[in-house]
Amino acid sequence: MINGFINAFQNSVWNLLLLLILLGTHIYFTVKLKFIQKKVPEGIILSFSKDTSGQGGISPYASLATALAATIGTGNIIGISTAIAIGGPGAVFWCWITGIFGMATCYAECFLSVKYRIKKENGDYAGGAMYVLERVLHKKKAALFFAFFAVAASFGIGSSVQSHAISAAITEKLSISPHMAGIGVAMLAASILLGGGKSIAKVCTYLVPIMSFLYLGGCFFLIIKNAGIIPKTVMVIVNAAFTSESVAGGIAGTAVMTGIRVGISKGLFTNEAGMGSIAMSAADAKTTSAVKQGIISMTGVFWDTVVMCAITGITIVSCMLKNPAFFQNIESDRLCFAAFSFMPAGEWILTVSLVLFAFATIIGWSYYGECAAGYLFGERGIGIYQLLFIVTIYLGAIMSLEMVWGLADLFNSFMAIPNILSLFLLRKIIIGETLKKTN
Repeated sequence: MINGFINAFQNSVWNLLLLLILLGTHIYFTVKLKFIQKKVPEGIILSFSKDTSGQGGISPYASLATALAATIGTGNIIGISTAIAIGGPGAVFWCWITGIFGMATCYAECFLSVKYRIKKENGDYAGGAMYVLERVLHKKKAALFFAFFAVAASFGIGSSVQSHAISAAITEKLSISPHMAGIGVAMLAASILLGGGKSIAKVCTYLVPIMSFLYLGGCFFLIIKNAGIIPKTVMVIVNAAFTSESVAGGIAGTAVMTGIRVGISKGLFTNEAGMGSIAMSAADAKTTSAVKQGIISMTGVFWDTVVMCAITGITIVSCMLKNPAFFQNIESDRLCFAAFSFMPAGEWILTVSLVLFAFATIIGWSYYGECAAGYLFGERGIGIYQLLFIVTIYLGAIMSLEMVWGLADLFNSFMAIPNILSLFLLRKIIIGETLKKTN
């Protein structure tokens, strides 16, 4: 009964009102910032450069890697598989479109986070929607609201949900109990978390490229293997976004609105643009310009959704078109695993990728949680937060997560509301300073 109420409420908030608010915000800032997305190539170059004259605790690349660690997760594998199963191939197109528009909102929130960040006693910087809401807009209650749900979300989507995914993947392949898997993941995470923000950022700078190259390597192997059918695959994805007709190759037609709804919601969920989470990692980046760091940070949405989700979608759909009978009775969340079964050691490669993605999300979200806990309780509260976070990692590995999933999505929704409020109240500053420096 409780699960049903949570899911019903979450669906009403996420799939309807919040989906429209987020998408509307993405489009608004895309237009007002005169398609800031055109700066992506510049942002990619800047992310690998060193700004020695800037102020901050970590490099721009480390900041971006931390954000990518949190966003590139199980949603890029399981989420896209489910989107295709429910919304058809067209869902991939709408997910991709959401990523393109979402970059503008990501830029806006990271711009504010850097512009209004504070310097802590240890020399590091802290920022995010909570500081903007309190120090600039003088909305203390809204700031506390955001920070509280950021901490709550880190316990859900940031730790327990991810450790459960790791435990399920490991126990499926190896004779290891969920308890042992949970203890192992918790201990490994603790060894990184207790080193603080710089330790987390350092691990992310190595972990993100390793896990991305492993997973994308598998995808490119299958895309090359299916090279002859890739042009048709792209046409199927684009056509299915606007028509409900069945597709040759065994893929059934799906209502256009279903594909749009599922694709957009999965895109919004996986890249976190508008949630306010990415902005917290941007605040400690060593930079001289909020505009520059905003451009760097928005490339995270590009890599996560425009690149990763698109490649995943093309990989799955091409395999479905080439082997239609094989996919007839595959469960919705197993489409990617089915696709990877067509390459040597494919399921093992995907399992390892899934484990790395989930663990990276744990590490990345622990940073967000620490930022929010530090705002709520001061530096002394971070130690308690870290302990509770490690405990939830273990609990997630051994417990049923039906309720946790619903709550996690709900907490993310509640983070977005005050964050978007700050974006619109300060939109003139965002737009004015950005256009002045980018035109």
